[in-house]
Amino acid sequence: MMFLAFLSQTIRIAMPYLFASAGGVLSERSGLIGLGLEGYMLSGAFCAALGSYYSHSPWIGLAAGLAGGTVFAALYGLCSVRYKGDQVVVGVAINLLAVGITRFFLRFAFGSSSNSPRVPGFSVAETGSGLLALAHDPMIWMGALAMPVVGWVLYRTPFGLRVRAVGEHPGAALSVGIPVARVRWLAVLLSGAIAGMGGAYLALDQHQFTDQMTAGRGFIALAAIIFGRWDPPRVGLACLLFAAAETFQIRLQGASAVPAQFVEMIPYVLTIVALAGVVGRAVPPAALGKTDE
Repeated sequence: MMFLAFLSQTIRIAMPYLFASAGGVLSERSGLIGLGLEGYMLSGAFCAALGSYYSHSPWIGLAAGLAGGTVFAALYGLCSVRYKGDQVVVGVAINLLAVGITRFFLRFAFGSSSNSPRVPGFSVAETGSGLLALAHDPMIWMGALAMPVVGWVLYRTPFGLRVRAVGEHPGAALSVGIPVARVRWLAVLLSGAIAGMGGAYLALDQHQFTDQMTAGRGFIALAAIIFGRWDPPRVGLACLLFAAAETFQIRLQGASAVPAQFVEMIPYVLTIVALAGVVGRAVPPAALGKTDE
C-alpha cells in the first residue's frame, strides 16, 4: 500500500518534468539550448489558470497554457534564430521576463501578488485518490505519451531527421536544401507548446496559479535532458528518477530526526551528483548553442 502511494505521488510529480523535458529534447536536438524551459512552464501555468478561471473549463485552460508557452518560445526563437542572439543570455532573459510578467498580470487579473483564486481542473473528487484518480486525469496520459511521441517524431519521421541534421551539422543540412531556420523555428515552437502544457498541468492539478510556482522545475528538466544524453527514453527515466527523489524528500519531511532544510536539498543534490557523473561523458548535439550556419 505504501509502495502504491509512493508510486502515485512520483507519477504526479514527474508530469511537469516529462512535459518540459520532451519539449527541451526537441529544442536541443535542433541546436537551440533549452534554457528557457522554466519561462515556458511558468507562462503556461499562468495562462492555464487564467483561461480555466474565465472559461470555467480546464480544456480551455490547457489550450491557453499551450499558447502561453508557445508565445514565449516564439520570443526566444525571434532573438536566437532570427537575430542570432546568444542563446544562454536569451534563455535567462526569457525566464526573468516570465517571472515579472506573470507577477504583473497576476495582480492585474486577480488583484493578488501571490496567487489566483481556485480554478477548475481535471481532477474529480469522486474518483478518490492515488492511482485511480490519476487514471481519470487526461493530462497524466498526455504526459506519459509526451516522451514516446517525441522519440517517434525524432527517429521515425522526416521532420525528426531534419531536426537532428540541423542540430548536428546545420551547414551540411543547408547544403542539401534543408531550411535550417524554418526547422529550428518549428522545433522551438513545439518545445514551448509542450513545456507550456507542463506548466498547465501544475496550475490545473493545484487548481490555482501561485507566484513562481514552477520553482526551478524547468532547470531540473534540463538536467534530466543532459543526464539522459538527449535520448527520449533515457530522458524519461531521468525524469522519473528526479521525481522519485522529490517524493522521497516529501515523505521524509515528517521525520523530526532530520532537519527540514537538509531534506529539502535531496532532489537538487541528486541532480548535481547525477550531472557530475555524466556531463563529462555526455556528447551534446554538435551545433548546440551555435548561431552560425
